[in-house]
Amino acid sequence: MSRGPVVAILAVTAFAAPAHAHLVETGFGAFYDGVAHVALTPADLLLILGLALYAGQRGTQTARWALFTLPLAWLAGGLSAALYPADANLVVLTTLSFGAAGALTALNARLPTGAVMAFVLGAGLLHGYVNGGTIVVGRSLALGGAATAAFCLFAILAAQVTALSQGWTRIAVRVGGSWIAAAGLLMLGWLARG
Repeated sequence: MSRGPVVAILAVTAFAAPAHAHLVETGFGAFYDGVAHVALTPADLLLILGLALYAGQRGTQTARWALFTLPLAWLAGGLSAALYPADANLVVLTTLSFGAAGALTALNARLPTGAVMAFVLGAGLLHGYVNGGTIVVGRSLALGGAATAAFCLFAILAAQVTALSQGWTRIAVRVGGSWIAAAGLLMLGWLARG
């Protein structure tokens, strides 16, 4: 490669604007940026899907409690990141959380409602904290958008799972959980290699 293109590439990268790669900007405002963030962040999306499948397996009452616990914990975690910021890299914990949600679903683990709520609360606080730490502009609105997206997606999916009859449909939910758990294992392996 000749010197001209190399110098041009170095000049472009030297004067490039800073990238904020974690938060997606939709152009519709901070609230919709938060909604889009949940939809486009695999760890957040897989966590919500896994928790909704699992809470739906555990029945209507557990799903209702989890429906309100998750977005409130997400908000609390995000707002705590504003008050107590940290430079910690929590990608391993977020990966473990969605992988565990998938594994619980795949195993159809019969945990008591209190244990399920503790897991939902902890996962919501963790993912909210990570979200809150990455948002610079419009933090409250973006966190509200993320919590709203979590609520809506969770409500739709958990309601469908609670309405399923016994048989192949319940097996399909467990298969979905196994895919989420497998994605978590693959992500952990990828993180371990680098």
